[in-house]
Amino acid sequence: MNQTVQGRLPLGSSFSFIGKRNWLWSLLSLVVVLFLFVWPIIKLIGLSFSVEEGHILSNYTTVLQEARTWRILQNTGIIVTGSTILSVGLGVSLAWLVAYSDVRAKKLLHVFVLLPFIIPSYIITLSWTQFLSNNGMVANMLDVLPGQLQPFNLYSHFGIILVLGLSHYPLVFLLTMSVLRRIPRDLEWAVRSSGGSGWIVFRKVTLPLALPGIASGGLLAFLANLDNFGIPAFLGIPANISVLSTVIYQEIVGFGPSAFARAATFSVILGVIALLGTLFQWLLLRRSKEGENSEIDNKPRFSLGKARPFVEGFLWSFLIIISIVPLFSMVGTSLIRAYGLSFSLENITLDHYRFILLENDKVRGAVVNSLKLALGTGVICLIAGTAIAYYRLRKKTAVSRVMELAVGLPYALPGMVLALAMILAWMQPLPGWNPGIYGSIWILFIAYVTRFMILQVRGSMTAMSQIAPSMEEAAHVSGASFWAKWRFIMLPLLLPGLLSGAFLVILTTLTELTVSALLWSSGSETIGLMIFNFEQSGYTTYSTAFSTVVVLTMLSLTGLLLGLQKLYERKVVQR
Repeated sequence: MNQTVQGRLPLGSSFSFIGKRNWLWSLLSLVVVLFLFVWPIIKLIGLSFSVEEGHILSNYTTVLQEARTWRILQNTGIIVTGSTILSVGLGVSLAWLVAYSDVRAKKLLHVFVLLPFIIPSYIITLSWTQFLSNNGMVANMLDVLPGQLQPFNLYSHFGIILVLGLSHYPLVFLLTMSVLRRIPRDLEWAVRSSGGSGWIVFRKVTLPLALPGIASGGLLAFLANLDNFGIPAFLGIPANISVLSTVIYQEIVGFGPSAFARAATFSVILGVIALLGTLFQWLLLRRSKEGENSEIDNKPRFSLGKARPFVEGFLWSFLIIISIVPLFSMVGTSLIRAYGLSFSLENITLDHYRFILLENDKVRGAVVNSLKLALGTGVICLIAGTAIAYYRLRKKTAVSRVMELAVGLPYALPGMVLALAMILAWMQPLPGWNPGIYGSIWILFIAYVTRFMILQVRGSMTAMSQIAPSMEEAAHVSGASFWAKWRFIMLPLLLPGLLSGAFLVILTTLTELTVSALLWSSGSETIGLMIFNFEQSGYTTYSTAFSTVVVLTMLSLTGLLLGLQKLYERKVVQR
C-alpha cells in the first residue's frame, strides 16, 4: 500500500507536503497581516516612550503637567459623554417605539433614521451650521416672533454634543431594534398576567434582555463620538474648543520640534480611553444574556390607540427637522451669490456648482483620487477580507483568531491615532529602508485598506455563516475543484452579502476625512479634505455646493444598491 506511482511521492508524503505548504501559507499570511495592521500601532506606542533625555515616561509627564492637556481631557469627556447619552436616549426611544408600537410606514421611518448615518458627519455639520446661522431658516423664523431672539450658538460644547449625538444615534437604533424584536413576547405576557404593570415589564424583562444591543450600540456611539474629527474640527476649532482628536491634528500640522512625540502621546491617551470604553461594555454585559430566541417578531406589541396620529405627527416632524430641513438649508446656502445674502430670487445662482464641477482642477483631482481610492480599497478588501473570513470560519485555529483580532484593531482605534501610526510606520518601515510611500497617495490607500478591512471581513463572515459546510463537502465528494466550487456554489450564494460589505467599504472610503486630514499631500487631496479646506478657508458657498453634490451622489448609490438587491432577490425567487 505504500508503493509509489512512477514520478510521484508516496501518498503519505504527498499529504505531508500539502500540510506543510498550507502551514507556510498561513504563517506568511499572519506575518503580512501583523506587519500591515499591528506594526504601525507598535511604532506609535514606541514613539510615545522614546525620549533623548530623561526617563521613559518623560513625554507623558510633560504633557500631563500642562494645564492645556487637562482642559482638552475635560472637553473630550464632556463632549463624548454628552453626545453618547444623547445618542443612546434617542436611539433606544425610537427603536422601542418603532419595534413595539403600531406606528405606520415603518420602512420609510427606517430610511429617515438612517440618513444621518449614510451622510458623512462633516456634511451634517455643514447643514446644521447653515440651518442655525444668522441668515438661516431658524433665524428667519425667529425674526417673526417678538423680542430679540437668536438661534443658539452651534460653535460651543452644546453645539458639538448636539451634532455628534444626532449623527450617531442610528448606530444605537439599529442594534437595539434588532435585539428588541428578538425578545420573546411570552415573557412579557407572563409578567402582565401576574399583575405586573408596563413599567415592571420594561424593567424586569425588556431592559435586561435588550441590554446587549443597547450596550453594543452605546459603545459604537461612544467610539464614534471619541473618534470623530470633522464635527469637533468644524465647530470646535473656531471656538477654541479642542478635543483629543483635533489636538493630534493640530500638533502634527504645527511642525514643532517634538510634534510627533507629543502627538503620539496624545494618541496613546486617546487609544487607552477607547479601550476603557470597550472594557466597560464587557463588564456591563458579563452577566447579561441575550435572548436565545433567534426568531424575529415584527408584529406590534402595543397599540397607541387614539394617540397614534399625534405620536406619528411628532415622530415625523422630529425626523424631518433633524434629518431633512438642515440639508435644505445647506442647499439654499450653496445657491446664493455670496455668503450672508438672503435667499431670494435675485440672489440665486448656479455659479458655485459650475466652479466646483467644471472649473476647479483641485476638486476634479480630489474626486478622481477618492474614486480610485474607494474602488481600489473595495476590491482589495473584497478579495482579502473574504479570504480572511473564509479562513476564520472554516479553520478555527489560533492563527485565524489572531488574524481576525489584528484586522479589527485599526478600526477599533480612533482614526486620528491610526493616521499618525501610518505616518510613523511608512516613513521608514524597516531600519534603513524608505520605500517613498509617505507623502504619496499610496499611504492613503494602505491606510484605507487597513482601517476598513474589518467591515468586509464581518460582512463576509455573516454571509458565509448562513451556508452549511456540508455544501462544500458535497462539492468535494463530487470531484469539484476549488475554483469550480467557488464559481458555481459559493459565489452565487454569497454574492449579495459580499457586495453589501464591499459597498459599505467603498461608500465609507469615498467620503473619509479623519485619516485623510493627516495623510494627504499635494496631489492626493480627497473629497472630504476639499470640503474641509473650503470651509476652513471661509468659502462656505463652495463647501456647501460640493457637499450637496456628494449627498446626492451617495443617496443615488444607496438607491442603486437597494434596487440591485431587489432585482437579484426577484431573480433568485423566480428560479
